[in-house]
Amino acid sequence: MTKAVVVGSGPNGLAAGLTLAAAGVEVEVLEAADTLGGGTRSGHYTVDGVLHDECSGFHPLALDTAFSRSFDLTSEGLTWRWADVEYSHPLDGGGGAAVWRDVDTTARELGAAGQAYRRLFGPLTARFDKIAVEFLQPMLHVPRHPIALAGFGIASLMPATWLAGLMRSPEASALIAGVAAHAFRPLGTPMSAAIGVALGTAAHRYGWPVAEGGSRRITEAMAARLTALGGTVTTGVRVTDRAQLSDADIVMLDTSPQAAADILGDAMPRRIARAYRRYRFGPGAYQVALAVEGGVPWTHEASRHAGTVHLGGSLAEIAAAERDLWRGRMPERPFVLLGQQSLADPSRRAGDIHPIDAYAHVPAGFTGDATEAILAQIERFAPGVRERIVGMSVRSTEQITRDNANYVGGDIVTGANTPRQLIFRPRIGLSPYSTGVPGVWLCSAATPPGAGAHGMCGHLAARKALRSAGIVGTIGR
Repeated sequence: MTKAVVVGSGPNGLAAGLTLAAAGVEVEVLEAADTLGGGTRSGHYTVDGVLHDECSGFHPLALDTAFSRSFDLTSEGLTWRWADVEYSHPLDGGGGAAVWRDVDTTARELGAAGQAYRRLFGPLTARFDKIAVEFLQPMLHVPRHPIALAGFGIASLMPATWLAGLMRSPEASALIAGVAAHAFRPLGTPMSAAIGVALGTAAHRYGWPVAEGGSRRITEAMAARLTALGGTVTTGVRVTDRAQLSDADIVMLDTSPQAAADILGDAMPRRIARAYRRYRFGPGAYQVALAVEGGVPWTHEASRHAGTVHLGGSLAEIAAAERDLWRGRMPERPFVLLGQQSLADPSRRAGDIHPIDAYAHVPAGFTGDATEAILAQIERFAPGVRERIVGMSVRSTEQITRDNANYVGGDIVTGANTPRQLIFRPRIGLSPYSTGVPGVWLCSAATPPGAGAHGMCGHLAARKALRSAGIVGTIGR
């Protein structure tokens, strides 16, 4: 029997393992940490009974993919839950904007900007199933749905500031800026709208769901299915040298490109090793988990019902803050993403104490303390929140990197979303998963289609590995 070793148990590593195991390959997953999951770990970090997601909390791109259709994880107990409002963007003075699952409801609430919003997201939402097929794979491919992709591409190629400016109202412009800021990219640069357009459209097509019982349930369900297929998962094993993998016919590396180059050493062609070591990481995240009695008292009504809240103020403020990051400067008012997962999944609460998961965008490798800056941004739009905080846990960029070596410098999206790396990641070439070493494949979020708990990087890399090994798989055809 063909044997495979997967290094790393994040969603991509487990997706790779599942895809191989379903094709009859003997699979062993090795995880350096004591718990599996990578960016989908969850735990009680503040107050007993209050459950927080360590990193990834909302999963708009995980519901309908080639991987999810191949492996129905609901049979392993994975259940999705949604908040009433997908995401919101409060502004000073109690105003703001929000996104509901329905495009028309969202447009109606945006008032005069609603027509422009509907014109953008209405057609994209109607075609999103076809669009997602195109961008949840390497960018360089022959499109199956060129007309649908063209409409998505026109908006995605824009700088986010241009797209936000088309909304013609401060509230709608800020709403677009907030979702675009998920890219950790200066908003005035080409293609900086791409991730925001994808996430915004996904909110209308699938919503931004959470996994009931925490994001850890995603990887627990994947591990359970892998075990049922005969695979094994071992934690507490750090792989640093290819010699540790010598008995494997197929090796899948759910690691950063640099770590892959270190593991493979002289076996990797020099030109590929150089490209891997030049792979560019982006700004970091500084995380604060809060236990808040009664929840956050937002002055913006819709934010009280939103799973995700974007805190950054106006389009101009967010653009300035994201620009500072790329210049290595810590903004006085950083952009903050805040998750209120318990609105969708009340099981995460302890009585009336709610888990709040927030992180600020900070410069790569930031060594300061951003806790006060994050709390100030929350207080700015929810006066009195400090008095409700009964527990807090903080993770710096250094701690984030220690907890997950793929997040270099605190970069939780595993690579800068520059135009070049949006098209070519982790290196320029036609085979993004190939390491140049026979039988060894890179399958982390440093490969297409990038960050998220969708598992598609691992799934696509494993399918490539199966084809290269001459194994006919039944998954993902």
